[in-house]
Amino acid sequence: MRLHHFIGDFYLGGNALELKDKELVSQLRNVLRLKAGDNIVLADGKGNEAVVSLGDVKGKTIKAKILKRQKNENESAVDIILYCSILKRENFELVAQKAVEVGVKEIAPVITERTVKTGFKKERLEKIIKEAAEQSERGVLPVLREPVSFRQATTEAVANDANLIFDKSGGAIKKLEMKVNKKMGVFIGPEGGWSESELQVAREANFKVANLGNLILRSETAAIVASYLMTNFTS
Repeated sequence: MRLHHFIGDFYLGGNALELKDKELVSQLRNVLRLKAGDNIVLADGKGNEAVVSLGDVKGKTIKAKILKRQKNENESAVDIILYCSILKRENFELVAQKAVEVGVKEIAPVITERTVKTGFKKERLEKIIKEAAEQSERGVLPVLREPVSFRQATTEAVANDANLIFDKSGGAIKKLEMKVNKKMGVFIGPEGGWSESELQVAREANFKVANLGNLILRSETAAIVASYLMTNFTS
């Protein structure tokens, strides 16, 4: 039976621990309606997790006994950083949720020449990211970076082992000569697409330009598809 999975600042080194977070306690008791003796999985967001048995769930805190410690083996061997142009609220939230579910390690909001909306609710996005990580049983909690300009993003991305910028002018992914050691940047543009000057900046930074097929995808769709493909990329 699949156990409910939670990521947080849990100390898993002892034989027991006490859950004090009000939101978590309320979820266990009032939403999931778990009882004493039920088991859940707690993860520390660093690849460590433990199966624990809940004690009395009626109080403000819940004591739990650690039954088994284990390493989370669900993470991709490739660390994907998704550099995505800030989109309309619901679209950007969808990108954050699904990109985390398919395995990205970081999400970097980018302000491009054609970005229409430049703001977002960080706390809400971080909550969506956490819930998506828990739902997909991730071993780490993906990071939401502060928004940066496209040029700053490309400068920072030089530290990655490889970078792809997706545009209809690019080549097919399978035809790209690319080797990835550990960290890969994936760049997705706004609804209006990249400007020619931005593509030129990317090429000068030795980015690979790739496409996602003949069909024109919405930005949020492209971000999710590209994240999945590159998370499962093998060179």
